[in-house]
Amino acid sequence: MPEPQDHKSDPRHHTVKLKAMLEEACRHAREDIAKIEDPKGQALFEVTAEVLGGLLNAYNDYELRAPAWH
Repeated sequence: MPEPQDHKSDPRHHTVKLKAMLEEACRHAREDIAKIEDPKGQALFEVTAEVLGGLLNAYNDYELRAPAWH
């Protein structure tokens, strides 16, 4: 079994933190859609949430495939 890496060089340490930030930003963007009256602004926030959701999926896929998670 491999030795644990220093948390600063362990990708899990960084992906967990970034995923939490992305989830919060995605949630915030979705909540703010209802607060904005401008349709272009609403579309911008919707696209923002979709892009962040795509990034979250990429992080989840990475976690499933990365050797450190197996």
